[in-house]
Amino acid sequence: MSLTKRELGNYLIGFAFVLLMVTTATLRHDAEIILPEIAALTTGTWIYQNKTWIRQPIKLFLAPSGTAVIGFLVNQATISYPEKVLLTLVLILILLRILNSTLAPAFATGLLPIIINATHWSFILAIFLFTALLMLGVLIQGHYKGLPAGHPLRFSHMLGFSLTALLWVIIVWACGYPQMAGIPPVLVVFFEVSQMPTYSVKLAIKHVIALGGAATIGVLVHLLLASWLLTTLISLPLVFVLLQLLRVKLPAAYAFPLLALVLPISMFHRLPLSAFLAATFFLGTVVIYRQLQSRLQVTIEND
Repeated sequence: MSLTKRELGNYLIGFAFVLLMVTTATLRHDAEIILPEIAALTTGTWIYQNKTWIRQPIKLFLAPSGTAVIGFLVNQATISYPEKVLLTLVLILILLRILNSTLAPAFATGLLPIIINATHWSFILAIFLFTALLMLGVLIQGHYKGLPAGHPLRFSHMLGFSLTALLWVIIVWACGYPQMAGIPPVLVVFFEVSQMPTYSVKLAIKHVIALGGAATIGVLVHLLLASWLLTTLISLPLVFVLLQLLRVKLPAAYAFPLLALVLPISMFHRLPLSAFLAATFFLGTVVIYRQLQSRLQVTIEND
């Protein structure tokens, strides 16, 4: 994919915005200010200008901020990690239904406080600040004007998402790896592609490689450098190159290098494998469902 000067400028601005966040966290020595999904939101809204994400700018602030509060509060509950993940996912779906929003990154901001065990209000304040700035950026760009409001979140989609997530949690819990219950970038992509009318095996494979590859890049670079700022500075351009090679636009992939910075040690080293396995399971489920749906439709038409 060749980039125009305007697209290149948007990439540089978006990259600088993410670096500002990581620099702030570095100066304050506060890992809870590093918000991986801000990298994905910045890419999707400022660079890719994803119509589904930018059509209602106010919800760029309301949805991620609301789910972050949900995750932060659920994390205080005295229940197991997988139970926290499932409860948070259900509450996120309810909030998105109330807001009439299908903003997928809201899942990541909701799960993050559970994954990193956020305990300081600096996490919530950082979410408020950076999502407000992104909303302001979308308002300034003005590409949201004239876009349709979009379709509301369907109950059938909520049910399908919840059941698939429940199955995954049961599998990883039974296998003794409950930490794999929630991998935000994968769930974001799953939520998005499950709303697509068609989803091919070829595209699913590209998405799995992109997500697993981005996670691997984040972990390897951080192992070599052990610096929040340097890891971000080097890994994000590498993810960009990976996506260019695969010829896909996948904002969620940009969240993985930052996720590697804030994960507990028990999850950090398993992140690449966890990303590959989770992406294969969730995206493979969508492919199988779409193929069964297509065959059923053909059968009905023949009858």
